[in-house]
Amino acid sequence: MARTTEQIELTAGDRQALEALLRSPKTAQSLALRARIVLMSGAGEAVEAIATSTGTSTKAVYKWRSRFKESGLDGLSDLPRSGQPKKLTEQKIKDVLTLTVERIPHEATHWSVRLMAKYAGITTWQVRQIWEAADLKPHRIKSFKISNDPLFAEKVVDVVGLYMSPPDNAIVLSVDEKTQIQALDRTQPMLQLKPGQIERRTHDYKRNGTTSLYAAFDILTGEVMGRVTKRHRAKEFLDFLRQIERSTPKELDLHIILDNSSTHKTAEVQKWLAGQPRITLHFTPTSASWLNAVESWFSQLERRSIYRGVFSSVTALRKEIHRFIEAHNATSAKPFRWTKSAAAIIESVQRAKQSANITGKN
Repeated sequence: MARTTEQIELTAGDRQALEALLRSPKTAQSLALRARIVLMSGAGEAVEAIATSTGTSTKAVYKWRSRFKESGLDGLSDLPRSGQPKKLTEQKIKDVLTLTVERIPHEATHWSVRLMAKYAGITTWQVRQIWEAADLKPHRIKSFKISNDPLFAEKVVDVVGLYMSPPDNAIVLSVDEKTQIQALDRTQPMLQLKPGQIERRTHDYKRNGTTSLYAAFDILTGEVMGRVTKRHRAKEFLDFLRQIERSTPKELDLHIILDNSSTHKTAEVQKWLAGQPRITLHFTPTSASWLNAVESWFSQLERRSIYRGVFSSVTALRKEIHRFIEAHNATSAKPFRWTKSAAAIIESVQRAKQSANITGKN
């Protein structure tokens, strides 16, 4: 049986650079072979087929696939041959670290192994060793957003307190909406998964409309209550609050955790809440959606149901969302566990602000 292999994802820049290597008459045959292996892998071809086409072994194909996934284009270069390598001095190591964190190369927005080796006058292998020892990964970048909410600490203490010590005789619900969910249909049929080939689909698609989902995640049971709507307004949110109120035991208080969307604070919502003494709203800090437990469930919905789904209409999408909620409640629901204390969160955010030199002003 052929061995299944994950497809390599190639950026437009990677593909252009690899194709340039194949076109250049100065490219060594060994490097051209490796570039061809990676390009064929990016096209979704099986390892065995690549090995046959390039006249090499499956072991070699796996090797260069792995090297590329780990180090990008630099991974296709030869590692230093055996023998006594040139020793690195403490000053050279310090120079490399200083260049990495304080300088930007003229040729790019960030350092690569090959660029650093060129600037520092050492081998690519030595650059990797220095970066690995210092846990530096210049090729990676993450996004972040630090909340500047003036009531950040108070809101964190409030919400985390509900997670870690929920009140007796009460239900704690994490509520939010996932808006503009697209009903996407592919332009051609899916190519099914089979040994030696991952599932494949066309990159282009047809838009068949959008819908929105309001969800309430019960932190004590992990079950979800949902409402799929055509629009996303205060009216739809208020209708969902009414649904929650009708669907929960009247003898229990309701503590609802929300973000700061304007639809959650309209006069109509406030007027209705005034007649519902058992309902208390708790707002997360601004720019702190990670504090709302339902967000993790939305992530599951996206990964397990919507992202790979094919929907010929909004109706089909709505049915799939309801099906996923029912399946989750029947088989996957489990109590929500929050482990990081409010004090630890506040301290880490303060450190981040100091590191980023953020004053806390709105």
